[in-house]
Amino acid sequence: MSSQNNKENREPALLVLEDGTCFEGVAAGASGVAVGEAVFNTSMSGYQEILTDPSYAGQLVTLTMPHIGNYGVNTADMESATIQAAGLIVRSISETPSNYRSEMSLPDWLADNEIVAITEIDTRALTRHLRDKGVMMAVIAHGATAEDAERWQKHLADQPDYGSGEFVGKVAHNEPLSVVVHPEVSGEEELGEARVELVPHDPDAGDERPHVVVIDYGVKFSILRNLDAQGLRLTLVPGSTSMDEIRELKPDGIMLSNGPGDPARLDDYLATVKGVVETYPTFGICLGHQLLARALGAETFKLPFGHRGPNQPVKNMSTGKIAMTSQNHGYAVRSETLPADLEVTHINLNDETVEGFRHKSLPVLSVQYHPEAGPGPHDAVDFFDDFAKMVREASA
Repeated sequence: MSSQNNKENREPALLVLEDGTCFEGVAAGASGVAVGEAVFNTSMSGYQEILTDPSYAGQLVTLTMPHIGNYGVNTADMESATIQAAGLIVRSISETPSNYRSEMSLPDWLADNEIVAITEIDTRALTRHLRDKGVMMAVIAHGATAEDAERWQKHLADQPDYGSGEFVGKVAHNEPLSVVVHPEVSGEEELGEARVELVPHDPDAGDERPHVVVIDYGVKFSILRNLDAQGLRLTLVPGSTSMDEIRELKPDGIMLSNGPGDPARLDDYLATVKGVVETYPTFGICLGHQLLARALGAETFKLPFGHRGPNQPVKNMSTGKIAMTSQNHGYAVRSETLPADLEVTHINLNDETVEGFRHKSLPVLSVQYHPEAGPGPHDAVDFFDDFAKMVREASA
């Protein structure tokens, strides 16, 4: 079926940006309306991991790859328990997946999870607009056409801005949980991603592995998979957990997870972050990196259109080596505000923003990007080796 016939025979949909720019397309996923910050991701695959990444809460995700969904979705490749993005924007969506691991088509999965999407729009033009003007609030409205644009722009004006939202409390777990990882195996062959199970925390489980407490701001399962692969026992706790409660868990190290939203709205968490830095080996990723910087005295700021995709070049300042990294963030650490006891270890070669730092005297390291990828390259996975070594030395 041609794209034109597709538009003629299916429900129309409209994407309206807060500056009045609109794109007519075709409805996909669940029926309805979705509001969020319009962002773009340059990944060629990994749409399931992207949509289930809690860091995308409150955002309408534009995928720049023109054809999405041809390998379907499955339960193994989830980065959380459900879809976290507010909506999806694509050029073309496949209704007939072809892959031996596929359990469902992407459109059916979106509908089952009540996620509104729009397809058959010029995502290249949309991406260029967001690059030129910056990310902004937007609405996807099913059943609407360009004639309705003014109405939906007015609707957007009444919605809270993304930066004012508190998303961590919506996506993070609200009680201590133990992490169990089950490899997906067929015979002796390991397939795809290991399945992550979160179970009620049992402090008397008799597990003798070094213990890492993961402070959950919206953690990706790939982070938990990589930590488990290092032979570490994992306990997940909410961001609101106090320092006294963390001490009771007797950790050997602390992981500060990724998550959504503006780190400047999470200053209530900084007392605990400062406490763990002074007490345990600590590793921060993405939002955890930003909160770690803020707890130690630095400032953060909003990027014009963020870094989202698997092709971000990052330079290691000590070795000069360049790694291609997977990233998903709209905020960054302001380099000139870093205190003297922190050293920048990595920079982004596209805009020279801070991509990593370490403490000069404490076992603390931090990265802005995602060394676990999911989706993306695995150039930077060695960070988990470095953190595990710090944890084992502390537990010895």
